[in-house]
Amino acid sequence: MTAWTVTEGLSAAETETVFRWIGQESYWARGLPRPIFDRSLQNSLCFALRDGQGGLRGFARVVTDRATFAYLCDVFVCPSTRGKGGGKALIRAVLDHPDLQDLRRWMLVTRDAHGLYAPFGFEPLADPARVMVRVDPGIYARLNAGGGGNGRAPTP
Repeated sequence: MTAWTVTEGLSAAETETVFRWIGQESYWARGLPRPIFDRSLQNSLCFALRDGQGGLRGFARVVTDRATFAYLCDVFVCPSTRGKGGGKALIRAVLDHPDLQDLRRWMLVTRDAHGLYAPFGFEPLADPARVMVRVDPGIYARLNAGGGGNGRAPTP
């Protein structure tokens, strides 16, 4: 059994690894432009899952006001580590972080890891009709092609 630790912060080399995981290997952010990735790290609480030798084995990011709400995102555990308890250790450490206590609401989006999150109290929306989302699935492709977007909401 591996002794997992979770730390905040990444070295420059680890940041490259996490960028590859999120921007190239993940299903949710493939094609993520590097400047957007870097900005996301700067404005989030970032967590690194480490094995017994200190090697980087996973990552998670939390967007939060540190008072009422937190959005858990970009959770990635390297394939060789999956199924060995690292993901659970990572989520436990995130939820135990002192800046993330007494929040009224946590949210996350997952396609296939419901079994990881459910034991920590995450559940499907009780009333999905009350939640709205604005998604631009082509933004990364446009940014990578130099087109971008203006970032503004459509005018009603």
